[in-house]
Amino acid sequence: MAGRNDPSITNRDVRDDFRAEIREFLGTRRAKVTPEQAGLPTYGGERRRVTGLRREEVALLAGISSEYYTRLERGNATGVSESVIEGIAQALQLDEAERIHLLHLLRGAGATRPPRRRPAQQRVRPAVQRVLDSMTGTPAFVLSGRGDILADNHLGRALFSPVYADPARPPNNARFVFLDPRATEFFREWDKVAGDTVAMLRAEAGRDLHDRRLMDLIGELSTRSEAFRHRWAAHNVRIHTTGVKLLHHPVVGDLDLPFETFPLGDGPSQFLLAYTAEPDSPSQEALNLLASWAAADDDIERSAPTGDCEPADSAESAGSADSPD
Repeated sequence: MAGRNDPSITNRDVRDDFRAEIREFLGTRRAKVTPEQAGLPTYGGERRRVTGLRREEVALLAGISSEYYTRLERGNATGVSESVIEGIAQALQLDEAERIHLLHLLRGAGATRPPRRRPAQQRVRPAVQRVLDSMTGTPAFVLSGRGDILADNHLGRALFSPVYADPARPPNNARFVFLDPRATEFFREWDKVAGDTVAMLRAEAGRDLHDRRLMDLIGELSTRSEAFRHRWAAHNVRIHTTGVKLLHHPVVGDLDLPFETFPLGDGPSQFLLAYTAEPDSPSQEALNLLASWAAADDDIERSAPTGDCEPADSAESAGSADSPD
């Protein structure tokens, strides 16, 4: 996909991108399911060229002909029915995020759409900003599907001050994760965060391969980060709405913060992300300290230390996010 984002691209070229995505996505899903996992018989002397399922085995499990499945995997999505999609999803043991991603790709391959466009900058409704500002003890943000931070509150900006240190606006979480060496220190589970970030970008791309701004970001990350390229090639997608983020803030140290995300409206994909801390926990104490620090300085991203606040001989050296894991 990266590199296929020329502004002069034609309608047919964009549909070809969707077809290529279908082929690669279904191929990687087939490779993850063994015949044993699918409940298919295996024979002792059989030599398989693939560890996962063959196309004809997927077709058998989905209740369709091998020829039809082969055409579909090659991106010929014209007239594919919901029952066929569900059959393939069950055969390949797709989770909900993967099933939705496949549906988006199939629809995109058969749709007639304009060439890739650069959409207008996303805006956050004033009422949403007021909600953010009212959450004085909770770091909160509005993010776009491509990881842009579109809005925040004061504590949110303080918590993610290393991300805001990049002068590019709007700040972008994916760019920080893969292109800023501070990310491997800020995210204590950097590898998990990196995988989740790519999986969310992959899901967003499945929704709209016509979005030039998204394609430009993917192209930049693919060009500059081997770690991103490695994960992007896996075609993993994920719906990531809740969890616990393990952070190391340069001012207050370690925080273990549960988070929740909430979709906003029915327009361009935006969601509200809010972090909390367990009551009376060390993370709550650190968050309170962070709030006091943020209240004393309006220019948060300039005031935050750029390195670890611990003595140099006790701090772990940060790895490079531009290297493969």
